[in-house]
Amino acid sequence: MTAFDAGAFRHIALEGVFHSGKTQWAGLLAERMGGKLVQDKTDNPYLKDFYDEKDGAAFLAQLVFLVNRYHQQSRLVQRELFEERILCDYIFEKDKIYAYQTLSDDELAVYDKIYGVFSERIPKPDLVIYLQIGLPTLLRRISRQGSPLDRNISEKYLQDLIEAYDYFFFNYQATPLLVVKSDELDASRGDHLDDLIEQINGMKKTSLYYVPSSFDGAAAKKR
Repeated sequence: MTAFDAGAFRHIALEGVFHSGKTQWAGLLAERMGGKLVQDKTDNPYLKDFYDEKDGAAFLAQLVFLVNRYHQQSRLVQRELFEERILCDYIFEKDKIYAYQTLSDDELAVYDKIYGVFSERIPKPDLVIYLQIGLPTLLRRISRQGSPLDRNISEKYLQDLIEAYDYFFFNYQATPLLVVKSDELDASRGDHLDDLIEQINGMKKTSLYYVPSSFDGAAAKKR
């Protein structure tokens, strides 16, 4: 069992498209390191209307997500929470990725003003881990684990979302970043968790792309 030794990283956030496994992996890391798990709040009264493509529902749903995430993230500023490590299964910026996929130009103009005020008050993680998966993996996981709402999402939207995430993290420079090719990662396997922890332990103040040995050979390189 690989011990967790990421002394410089008190606040670690995992990101990825839905069904990338970020919540499960964040929980496993929190358990191994004795940290506090902070989970994204996904309850949203306008989400069904959004999937049903009702007028205005996308904007209302996005505002609910934005406000909920702001309130949760702003509480992390309180120093007592940093007496232990924090494992969060999202970053605040993810809200903007979805907004730009779903909102009209007029809606984005309003959204951006609110987002700008909120984002200035949100703490940055010490390390971000992006769990990157491809469309075939996402479709397979939705088929096995997805809700009826998930199964109604068009393949084009899913592909656009994956590309938006990849583009965002290709240009991400706000914190040290570990990009993990995650299609073959299995949370039930202890050796996969050990491999991920080993990569975190070796992280410096830079970015790293990691392909686990389970995915067509191992490779890790700095960007």
